[in-house]
Amino acid sequence: MTQDAAPQQPSTDMLRLLVMDDQDLAVVSAHLQDARVRLTDMAYLPSQRRFALVAARLDWLCEDHQRCSSGLHFDFVKSVASTGIDRTQPERDPKAHVLLTSIFFTPTDAPAGIVTLTFADGAAIRLDVECLEAQMRDLGDRWSEDAPETPTLEFSPESR
Repeated sequence: MTQDAAPQQPSTDMLRLLVMDDQDLAVVSAHLQDARVRLTDMAYLPSQRRFALVAARLDWLCEDHQRCSSGLHFDFVKSVASTGIDRTQPERDPKAHVLLTSIFFTPTDAPAGIVTLTFADGAAIRLDVECLEAQMRDLGDRWSEDAPETPTLEFSPESR
C-alpha cells in the first residue's frame, strides 16, 4: 500500500478484529459501513482459499469524518460470485469504486455458509465458505473526508 501526500492525522486507535461467528461479522460490518472499495483493491486467491480487500472506511468514532485504510480478508473460501459489478470498469477507470453497505453470513451446512458483501446500487459479492473466519485491521493513518486529495490505496494480495 502506498499513499499520495494528503493531510493525515496520526493513528491513535487502530482496529484489529477477528471474525469467528455472525456476531463478530456484524461488528466488522458496522465498522465498514459506507466504506469505499476500489474495484482493483479486491482479489480472490483460489490457491490460498482467500478473498481480500482494502477499504477506505469511515472512522465512526471520529467527530470530523475521517477515513482510514482497512484490510479485510476471509479464509476458507471455496468460490466467489458477484452481481452488479462491472469487471471491465477497473481497466477503464483504475479509481472506480463501490460503496460497501453491509456484510452478513448465511449458514448452509454448518459450519459452512455464504458471506454476502452488499454494495450501493444493488451490487453484491457472494463468498461460499467452508466456515466463517475473517480478519479486519486498520492499515494506516486517518485522513479528513474533506481533504483535497485522499490517499491512493494499492493492494497487492501476493505480497501479503
